[in-house]
Amino acid sequence: MRVAVYGAGGVGGYFGGRLAQAGEDVVFIARGEHLRAIQSNGLQVDSIKGDFQVQPAQATDDPRRVGVVDAILVAVKAWQVAEAARAMRPLVGPSTFVVPLQNGVDAPYELIDALGAGHTLGGLCRISALIAAPGHIRHVGVEPYIAFGELDRGPSERSELLRAVFERAGVQVEVPVDIHVALWEKFVFIAAISGVGGVARAPLGMLRSVPETRQMLAKTMQEIMAVARARGVTLSPDLVARTLAFIDGSPFGVNASMQRDITEGRPSELHYQNGAVVRMGRKLGVPTPVNACIFASLLPQEMRARGELQY
Repeated sequence: MRVAVYGAGGVGGYFGGRLAQAGEDVVFIARGEHLRAIQSNGLQVDSIKGDFQVQPAQATDDPRRVGVVDAILVAVKAWQVAEAARAMRPLVGPSTFVVPLQNGVDAPYELIDALGAGHTLGGLCRISALIAAPGHIRHVGVEPYIAFGELDRGPSERSELLRAVFERAGVQVEVPVDIHVALWEKFVFIAAISGVGGVARAPLGMLRSVPETRQMLAKTMQEIMAVARARGVTLSPDLVARTLAFIDGSPFGVNASMQRDITEGRPSELHYQNGAVVRMGRKLGVPTPVNACIFASLLPQEMRARGELQY
């Protein structure tokens, strides 16, 4: 399968690297020093599942040089999806399908706006990985997992084809019965730990151990579940308890990528995580006071990171 990986950071570098290692025809869309390092030396991936290198690796910053592909994995940050969707049009032919792997629930609809519903699946992943140096990905935690499915909840040959590709690459993969449920289950988890972690500036092990921040995690999740129900997505009543149990079993030092971006003064996914909960809650008439407090607390720093404020 010819696959374009749009964004070769921790997520795209790992999953695209595994596909390339398994013999798939993979091209990475990257930029800057990271791109030049991949072009010159290949892609190095250090992983708790086993280190490997893709050498040589196909990589470019210009989708027009690639041409039409079978599938596109979109692995940029959530706030970069709309721009990326416009730029990836040269990759899209009549049968091309696009799988977003962002945190949050907005990415599929932004891709639909740019590319059309017929090209777009829902998708998500679980992994803790980052760029350690140009051309070098480090997978530091979490069993890598990827899921995708049709937004109309129906079965499809293309979903099954991509599942088989990831299975051959040794990646844990699933085509859920309802991709919307899967997206929101992850959203309940990631928006809670990202937002509370961003405010508290503490690792996940500390957030779960301090009663006040543990309660804050639970309330953040409960608000997200209420918004999901208002949007017609039915989540299991025990989801908060199960998510807290998953957090309890996670490594003490885990930090979400949004928290890392906030801590290091970079633009983050704040508007697509806790901000999205607030936005959807207002539209649907669902109160989201904890998420609103998180969003308001982090907004000035987010605006500074984006050059919108100076202080």
